[in-house]
Amino acid sequence: MEETISKEELNELLKIKGELRGNGPKTVGNFILKKEGEEGLKKLEEVLAKVGYLIEYSKIKTMGYYPLAFTSVPLLVAKRLFNFSDKDFQEMGKSDVKFSTIQKIFIKYYVSLKRVVKEAPKMWEKYHTSGELKIIEHDEKKKNIILRIENFKLAGLHCQYLIGYFTAVFELTTKGAKASCEETKCPGRGDEYHEFLIKW
Repeated sequence: MEETISKEELNELLKIKGELRGNGPKTVGNFILKKEGEEGLKKLEEVLAKVGYLIEYSKIKTMGYYPLAFTSVPLLVAKRLFNFSDKDFQEMGKSDVKFSTIQKIFIKYYVSLKRVVKEAPKMWEKYHTSGELKIIEHDEKKKNIILRIENFKLAGLHCQYLIGYFTAVFELTTKGAKASCEETKCPGRGDEYHEFLIKW
């Protein structure tokens, strides 16, 4: 089996501080299970174990806290192992909203766009121990929102995941209107924070 992540890459990802609820890592596992089958998920777990970072998806608790590396490391391995594209990671982020009980409850209770915008920063805090989500602009006439995430080190594939996630959230809260999301700023490109422009 060819190397899909080096010790150096793994160590860099493990340096990133912060934790998130288990629904994030579980989404990664469930998406791979659906797209690549049981053999694909087993293959992913074997590669992770080989580099000394064992993740057993069946044992992840949805509301437990796990290191950010529980998401970032599998994303990098999945890209190389299954040749996933940015679109695949965006679909993975969308699936977090579509199939997560937690997200469905959130959407059920905060059905209006204004309420979602108001509660979004609190929801981020509830599921992440690092980073702050801020609403920079909310213009219902122009039908766009600018979200900023500060002090959140993950970039690259995780950004693609978030693009899909935010797209799905706003499609649900705008009653099925076609939404789009673009990351306009990213620490991975030298910016101080992540910024996303969502239109519908």
